[in-house]
Amino acid sequence: MNGEPKSAAAATVRVKPHGFIFQFCHSSVGRKLIVAVTGVILILFVVGHLLGNLQIFIGPEWINAYAQHLRDLGPILWMIRIFLLVSVILHIYFTILLAIENRRARPEAYRDRNYVKASWASRHMVVSGLVVLAFVIFHLLHFTARKFNSQFPLLKLDTLNRYDVYSMMVYGFQNVYVSIFYIVGLFLLTLHLTHGSSSFFQSLGFNNQRLTPKLAIGGRIFAWLIFIGYVSIPTAVLLGFIKPAQ
Repeated sequence: MNGEPKSAAAATVRVKPHGFIFQFCHSSVGRKLIVAVTGVILILFVVGHLLGNLQIFIGPEWINAYAQHLRDLGPILWMIRIFLLVSVILHIYFTILLAIENRRARPEAYRDRNYVKASWASRHMVVSGLVVLAFVIFHLLHFTARKFNSQFPLLKLDTLNRYDVYSMMVYGFQNVYVSIFYIVGLFLLTLHLTHGSSSFFQSLGFNNQRLTPKLAIGGRIFAWLIFIGYVSIPTAVLLGFIKPAQ
């Protein structure tokens, strides 16, 4: 008995955890699932960030309090930031791997025949994703690190000794070039979301001929609502509807 080869089942049981993770990350299904899950995480952040930023329409008190609550989280805030950063890196990395994998697996003639059927967003997911990444980096340096605007260091604390985020956002978006870049970045993010939403449901196995198109339409509507919400802020600032508090 001792000389007989071990069964495949026994060998499978002894597969080490890191071996499973390696196989999962190198499988097409695993990569799609990682892209889908990290995409959901980032979408939840986008929605939460929007709800926080829209408080600028209520007044300085609200958005300054919101920003102060985030600062009061201390180390937890940094843990959230690191978690989001890892999610972004994984999302971009595996999206690029899937794009390379799809291009290698698709014959040139087939690609040419079906090129017109694919949406612009689906054909440029990697490019739009990298541009969005550049936009996010600039956005963080601009408002989180308070760079690229000479008025930011001059802002005084509000009456409750909180940083005047309200005035900072207004001064930031009063720069036409910053607002244009902001809107363009959000437009590309929206295109990214319109295709990503349908891809997400397909990755989870929602391939029903009746349900899938409805989910895709719902995803597109959601993406454009996000776009309208974010763009409303720089638009209101440029039109003079929102003015700095100091």
